Amino acid sequence: MTGILVDDMVEVRDQSEGSRLYTRGNYGYPRSGGGVDLDLVEAVYLGECSRLSVEREGEPVGFGELFRHAASVHEDFDIRYIVYRDFRQRGFVVKSETGRYDLSVFPRGKTLSNSRPEFYVRAVSERATFEGSDLIEQAQEAEERKRSILYAVADEEGDVTYYRMMLRDPFGKVFTSRADRTPEGWLVRDRIFVYDYEDAEALRTSGFFGKTVGGLMQLSLAEGCFLMSKNRMRVCGSDGEEMDFDSLRDFSRSVQDGFDLRLAVYTDLRERGLVAKSGFKYGNHFRAYTASPDDCHARYLIHAISDGGIRTWSEVSKTVRLSGGVKKEILFGKVSRGKVQYLEFQWFRP
Repeated sequence: MTGILVDDMVEVRDQSEGSRLYTRGNYGYPRSGGGVDLDLVEAVYLGECSRLSVEREGEPVGFGELFRHAASVHEDFDIRYIVYRDFRQRGFVVKSETGRYDLSVFPRGKTLSNSRPEFYVRAVSERATFEGSDLIEQAQEAEERKRSILYAVADEEGDVTYYRMMLRDPFGKVFTSRADRTPEGWLVRDRIFVYDYEDAEALRTSGFFGKTVGGLMQLSLAEGCFLMSKNRMRVCGSDGEEMDFDSLRDFSRSVQDGFDLRLAVYTDLRERGLVAKSGFKYGNHFRAYTASPDDCHARYLIHAISDGGIRTWSEVSKTVRLSGGVKKEILFGKVSRGKVQYLEFQWFRP
């Protein structure tokens, strides 16, 4: 069948040919008086499949020329086409979207006339960057409209990896209690040590704070600041003088990049009943337990990000693959104006 290239669409004017395209694959949009209008991503795909010949002003337009034309009309057309093509070859009906999303994907085996989109898709390059605040906003909108969002990330070889994105509201069962004593810790380099056995035991039983190493307990700076903010611990500096909360927080900022973000997320996790511990060996800021760490494995890996923090898809890929390998859920904790929101990425196969 033949289509006529007109600006940003290809017109299939023959009524019977247009009808076949629309009824046998939901390609195009019906034209008044018969036939269909194809958007460029549909036309390029049908051209690749040898189901459509394209002309412009009576001259044939080859596949390469049509692709270059589409790329000149639409920014990132190549990425959108790679993702569109992948979905079509998986047997899905796919339509182009405008605005926040690039494509809408209908359930396999369904059509536009008997279903609604199953996924709304953003097609991005592996080299693209994003801000956490943008993704949170998109996830909130999708939740309100009961949509499922997929990010389709195309690498430089044209392979596509899919991530499902959603908001999470994690909670645990371990809410910190006040001990019958105020433990004392000593700041040594970039961590806090507790030498007294009863002090260490009080920290452990009041919320599984710290970790015993040999004959002493050590706590992270985030743990120390959290406990001091609740008046549940005293900390002495290297000079032997007792520190106040502001002094310990300022010191922590000087030795740990992004400490305020980490402390905000750590505090939020604790107030949600989760036991938060270092996530360094998993490549994240925290690992979190929903119950006693003595009785269960960490359920979550959490990475703290700022409101306008720039992230990369290679970072997401690495983190999600790792979390899947260790059977944990990866959450990005976005801190904005003292509030923490959690966003989850799941590797997904359509």
